[in-house]
Amino acid sequence: MAKGKNYITLEGFKRLQEELSSLIRHERPKIVEVVSWAAGNGDRSENGDYIYGKKKLRQIDSRIKFLTTIIENADIIQSSENINREKIFFGAYVELFQDQKNKTLKLRVVGQHETDHDSQYISWVSPLGRSLLGREKKDTVNVNINGVHTSYTIIKIDY
Repeated sequence: MAKGKNYITLEGFKRLQEELSSLIRHERPKIVEVVSWAAGNGDRSENGDYIYGKKKLRQIDSRIKFLTTIIENADIIQSSENINREKIFFGAYVELFQDQKNKTLKLRVVGQHETDHDSQYISWVSPLGRSLLGREKKDTVNVNINGVHTSYTIIKIDY
């Protein structure tokens, strides 16, 4: 697990709990059933169902252990009515204008274990996430990732 605080949104925490529950209640029992059936078929060294099932079971058990650790160490952060909603804090939805490409980008600043490129959820510890924290609308942030310099102007902040 990554070092530092394990901040997470309530939505992200619930998703991790749902994944853990699904693995324990559905996925793992199915694989255990297949492995048990395959073990009863004789020679296990050449039994593809058994070999694949055991491998899949190890992967599921590893994911269960990982999720359990993440959930146990999670620090759920919820947006407070008392925060300055004019600034970017953890959990904020942000709309940016990427100067060099002349395009807008919508994203949300979330915890390390809930990043999702399809949903455009970025981690608060990523270079862009860190540079956005505490900034306000119309501020320009400059990010250097792997030697590539990019400028963003903050267009909108929402919670």
